[in-house]
Amino acid sequence: MGDAYDVMAATCPSRTVLHRIGARWTVFVVNALDGGPRRFTELKRHIRGITSKALTETLRSLEADGLISRHEYDENPPRVEYALTPLGRSLLVPLRAVRLWAEEHVPDIETARARRSESDPSPAGGPRYSP
Repeated sequence: MGDAYDVMAATCPSRTVLHRIGARWTVFVVNALDGGPRRFTELKRHIRGITSKALTETLRSLEADGLISRHEYDENPPRVEYALTPLGRSLLVPLRAVRLWAEEHVPDIETARARRSESDPSPAGGPRYSP
């Protein structure tokens, strides 16, 4: 299984998968759905800072990738809920590990950035690496 795909290969489809996981709002939407189905407005309220457009695009992409499901209820007014699929739930484990790592290492990152800013006053420390 691991030998079939190589993310370092330029044409490997696993790059598309990593791009989806690494997309700006994917982590937030998947984590927000961990507790069960939610409506669009609930997601938008829960994920502070996300725009309606960004949430719509993220939900569509995650649905297309099979990570979430969209259920329309035949009610008046109409009601739509989003939920993680089994594939989406399987993503919670690695995302939870990344989230915990990020929360645990905020002080380390902030210290490194402050140290860098003191030694290099250009924005974000300026470019250090060239392609």
